[in-house]
Amino acid sequence: MPLYLALDILAISIPLAFSFEKRLQFYKLWKGLFPSIFVVGLGYVIWDSIFTKNGVWGFNPEYLVGIYFFNLPLEEYLFFICVPYAGVFTFHVFKTLMPEFRIKDKTLQPVLYIFAVILLVVGLLYKSRSYTHITFYFTAVSLAISFLFFRQLLSHFILSYAAILLPFFIMNGILTGMWIENEVVWYNDSENLGIRLFTIPLEDVFYGMALILWNVNLTYYFGSVFKKRKHPEVSSGNFN
Repeated sequence: MPLYLALDILAISIPLAFSFEKRLQFYKLWKGLFPSIFVVGLGYVIWDSIFTKNGVWGFNPEYLVGIYFFNLPLEEYLFFICVPYAGVFTFHVFKTLMPEFRIKDKTLQPVLYIFAVILLVVGLLYKSRSYTHITFYFTAVSLAISFLFFRQLLSHFILSYAAILLPFFIMNGILTGMWIENEVVWYNDSENLGIRLFTIPLEDVFYGMALILWNVNLTYYFGSVFKKRKHPEVSSGNFN
């Protein structure tokens, strides 16, 4: 089995296996999760396709099945399904089993303000480097929107993403050449900061953050919409 396909399957296998666990009952979020994966994935596929076409990054056919759509390999499409599923599942685990594992509002606001300003400033300073510029700006805007409209989810997300980073580093590490002979995904360093966390471009951390954050936000949003249709007395703005 090609390496990238194996990594996609591995990423979703454990979350899928535990989706019916009695305490978690993650399957109950599927009504909101699958539309979210589609909507967010569509945006990321367009972004990904443009960057691939422009040589910002690319894929090594040695590790792929060899099926392409709009210049992206099949495995990349599966990435935008498997990784968000695993990310939202991890968020749900912490939110369900450790509800106090969150940042309080009085701390959340200044932390996000400082973080967003740093992202915006760096994105502005390196606007000629497309991966840095777009990723940093997009992440800053995503955090701001989340703070305004999905604050309770965001207070849980910030800490749960720290836990998500462990499997993220393993998967992205392999994709970018850690422990294997060649890279599965290569990057043009003239389009990023050139800062690597082991073999992983720094920008990947924020690219992944926005990907999972939007899937979390929209999973609960779509879920609340479906719940309101079934029970009109329930407010669709409740994302707790």
